[in-house]
Amino acid sequence: MAQLILLPGKERSALKQRHPWLFAGSVGRLEGRARPGDTVEVLADNLRPLGRAAYSPQSQIRARFWTFDPEESVDDAFFKRRIAAAVARRQALPELRGQPGLRLIHAESDGLPGVIADQYGDTVVVQLTSAGADKWRKAIVAGLVKATGCARIYERSDSDVRGLEGLEPTTGWLHGEAPSMPLAIDENGVRLAVDIAGGHKTGFYLDQRDNRALLGQLAAGKEVLNCFSYTGGFSLQALAGGAAHVLSIDSSGPALAQARANLALNPQLPAARAEWQEADVFQALRDFRKDGRLFDLIVLDPPKFAPSAAHAERAARAYKDINLLGFRLLRPGGLLMTYSCSGGIGLELFQKIVAGAAHDAGRDARIVRRLAGAADHPVALNFPEGEYLKGLLVQVD
Repeated sequence: MAQLILLPGKERSALKQRHPWLFAGSVGRLEGRARPGDTVEVLADNLRPLGRAAYSPQSQIRARFWTFDPEESVDDAFFKRRIAAAVARRQALPELRGQPGLRLIHAESDGLPGVIADQYGDTVVVQLTSAGADKWRKAIVAGLVKATGCARIYERSDSDVRGLEGLEPTTGWLHGEAPSMPLAIDENGVRLAVDIAGGHKTGFYLDQRDNRALLGQLAAGKEVLNCFSYTGGFSLQALAGGAAHVLSIDSSGPALAQARANLALNPQLPAARAEWQEADVFQALRDFRKDGRLFDLIVLDPPKFAPSAAHAERAARAYKDINLLGFRLLRPGGLLMTYSCSGGIGLELFQKIVAGAAHDAGRDARIVRRLAGAADHPVALNFPEGEYLKGLLVQVD
C-alpha cells in the first residue's frame, strides 16, 4: 500500500480534529504508486501513522479518510460495517421508522466520504462523488442490499463535483430492474412523485421533510408564497394545512409540471387555492414589490449559491438580495422561512445576512426558530463544511 506523507505540522487536523479531508497543500510526498481512488496509508512527517484514506491526485482534496485507525482494513467488510451502522443509526430514531423517503448514508457524517444514498420505498438511489467512493462502487452496492433488502439501486453520480475528482458522470441501474410504476412516497399525509433519473440530486429534497411539516402547521388561513418551489413539496403541505392561497414560483417549467402532477395525486387538497408561476424568482419578487402585493408567509429555499467558501462573498450578496425582497413583501406579523444549503455559508454568517436584510428592508424582525435538516441528515461535529441545510423562521412586526 502506498504511503501519503504529510508536511511538518500538517497532521493536526487528522490527529486532534479528525477532519476527514487532506488538502494538497498538506501533502509532502507520495511513496509508492497509487491510482485515483486507491487506499493509501497516511503518515505524519515523522512517519507516525494517522489512518487510511482514498487518494485523489486530481483534486485539491488530495485524500479523504476512510478510517483514523491505522490498523483497520479498508475492504468489502469495511463497507458492509459502515453501511450497516449508518442504516441502524436511522432505524434507532422513532420519527424515522416507517418513513418511505429516507437518507440512509450522508457521506462524511457517516464515515463514508463521497457516498450519498437515499431510499424511496424499495428503491435506493446512490450518488458517488469522490474517487474513493467510485472505486468501491460494487462493495457499496452490496452493503446497501445487505443492510436494506432493497429491490433495486439506481446510480445518480452526475454532480459537477465529480469533475474535480477527474471522474465522468455516470447513471443507471446497479441492482435490480426499473420499477413497473413511477416512484412516489407519502410524506406527512401528502403523496409526492419522485423522479430519480431526471430530478435534482437523487430525485427529491428529503432534508426539508420536517420543515415542510412545520409549514403545514403554520399555513392555516394564510396567503403563502413559495419561492424556488421545485416540485411543490412546501406548496402541497401549505394547502394541506389550510392555506387560503399558495403561489409557487420556479424558473423550471418541468419542475412546475411535476408540481401540478403532484397536486393531482392528492385529490383531498383544494387545487383551486394553488397558483403556479414560471419565472425568475428575483425578478418576480421585484415585480410584486412594484405592484404592492403582500403575503402572510414566504418560503425562500433557493439552490446553493456558494459551493465552497471561495464563493461565499458572492453568495452572501445573493442571499442578502433575496431575503431583502422577501422582507419587503411580508404583511405585519408575517413569517419568513428562509434557507441556505451552501457549504460556504455557515449558520452564523447566514443569520447575519438575514439580519442585515431585515434592517435594510426597514423591518423589525426576530428569529422564532432555527431550522435544520431532517433527522436523517446528520451533521458531523468534525465536518462543518458540508452542504447541510441551514434555515431560519423569522417574524416581522
